Amino acid sequence: MGVYIKNVAYYLPEVTVSNEDLQSEFKDRDVGKMANKIGVFRRHVAGPDETALDLAEKAAKKLFEENDKDDIDFVILCTQSPDYYLPTTACILQHRLGISKNAGAIDINQGCSGFVYSLSLAKGLVEAGVSKNVLLVMAETYSKHINEGDLGNRIIFGDAASAILVSHTQTMQVGNFVLGTDGEGANNLIVPNGGLRNRFDSACEVTTDQRNDRRTDNDLFMNGSEIFYFAGKQIPSVVEQTLAANNLTKGEVDFYLFHQANKYMIDFLAKRLKLSADQYYFDIEDIGNTVSSTIPIALKRCLDKGIIQKGDKVLLCGFGVGYSWGSVVVEI
Repeated sequence: MGVYIKNVAYYLPEVTVSNEDLQSEFKDRDVGKMANKIGVFRRHVAGPDETALDLAEKAAKKLFEENDKDDIDFVILCTQSPDYYLPTTACILQHRLGISKNAGAIDINQGCSGFVYSLSLAKGLVEAGVSKNVLLVMAETYSKHINEGDLGNRIIFGDAASAILVSHTQTMQVGNFVLGTDGEGANNLIVPNGGLRNRFDSACEVTTDQRNDRRTDNDLFMNGSEIFYFAGKQIPSVVEQTLAANNLTKGEVDFYLFHQANKYMIDFLAKRLKLSADQYYFDIEDIGNTVSSTIPIALKRCLDKGIIQKGDKVLLCGFGVGYSWGSVVVEI
């Protein structure tokens, strides 16, 4: 029995922050120069009282405009900004959506590779006969992790949620996965405080780095150069492993969808892999890096625009925080 992506939807918060807005806050920085390299000119951000759960609910309801929620028998929610330590956000989402009480519900914390990891779990549930229709929801409000004085991260990240229906009925067939982890790089993308090892510290010292970005240990820290080095070194071999796992050559894959980290990163990977401009996709100029939602949003946009056609083989590859990475081939 095959496992398929039946449908994809996404939701973006109503509030937007443009680069002009950021320039008005950071008058001593060249936001335009940074934006041209990163490729983000506007991003959506959750409101003060809007959480990942709220975004998740709205994305799922958009999915249910075309799919019956009564068919759902498992919910997987991926987020690194949950509403609570406990209970799981997925359990609350099940209640809000009115999904059957006979459905399972779990959270996973996986970040930029989260969609591919979640998809692998959903495939396992369907193949094992545990579930027939799995609701995957990626929901992130990274803006709430970022210090207001940290332009470097504020210009990159946006908030969003995406909802994906994984089913035993035939649509986009999910192939074989390659997953990996290197926790040695964990400190290069981290929120140091707020968990049980280091509690949130209201008196935490504000530090300023060489770029004049300000943050505390309660905020998101990203070592961009180390993340870039990790991806540039690891992802080309992950792509080769994924091709081998699916018995495909590079020429047999029609399209490549990478985690939409930033323009510089995606263009670099495309160059390393010798991909032509019509073989890969970058489109986060108006939404920013939405973490685990970047691949599903890109997939939905490519389908809506006709960039990806029925019968195409598409390689999906997520990577980042953890470090972690995941890749799979989907046949549309």
